[in-house]
Amino acid sequence: MTHTHPLRVYYEDTDLAGIVYYANYLKFIERGRSEAVRALGVDQGRLKAEAGIVFAVRRVLADYLLPARFDDELVVETEITALKGATIEMAQRVLRRDTVLFTAEVRLVCLGPHDRALRIPADIRQMLAAPAP
Repeated sequence: MTHTHPLRVYYEDTDLAGIVYYANYLKFIERGRSEAVRALGVDQGRLKAEAGIVFAVRRVLADYLLPARFDDELVVETEITALKGATIEMAQRVLRRDTVLFTAEVRLVCLGPHDRALRIPADIRQMLAAPAP
């Protein structure tokens, strides 16, 4: 199931040309991922505090299709496409209305207290595998 997260482009998100600076799309999709995981019931702050577990970006394949501009209302779509032993794969898109501006394939790795890859705990895997509300 696809999770959606709305956002607006602020002046600080743009470059001299008045378009969204390319690195800010990575911030936008980070917010989308965080909200998607939260919507599935995973409290990442609590997970880190109690178990020392975090999810870190391992790989991003990004495609910039069209520019977004100041004051645009955008939507970040996030879908979990695969859950493996220690990794989560997600497909993300940034849209303005029905127009796709940016796409990304993201691989996250579950890291334990010593920054080593760790199998995703069964309870967290179960939450991530559930359909988004």
